Amino acid sequence: MSWTLLFIAGLFEVGWAIGLKYTHGFTRLWPSLGTALSMLVSVVLLGLAMRDLPVGTAYAVWTGIGAVGTVILGIVLFGDPANAARLVCVGLIVAGILGLKLVSE
Repeated sequence: MSWTLLFIAGLFEVGWAIGLKYTHGFTRLWPSLGTALSMLVSVVLLGLAMRDLPVGTAYAVWTGIGAVGTVILGIVLFGDPANAARLVCVGLIVAGILGLKLVSE
């Protein structure tokens, strides 16, 4: 269950990172409220997952999911570069996330 909470927390991290772009510096009400809510949900779920997972593992996986998801959505939504070097780096982050999951009890 903790891994599921952690995964969902990571998805909400992606949500708030992408949401920041839509807030225009927190000058737009609804995107700002959605972003703040996503931040809150993400951190609460991370905290719940940390009841059973090591702090270093949970935090690294949480930020990794957020980073990978944000890069992918940046490419899809905002036309961020999708060159081979960037994609290899994203793959390395995914490998690190999977590695931490595999070696955790």
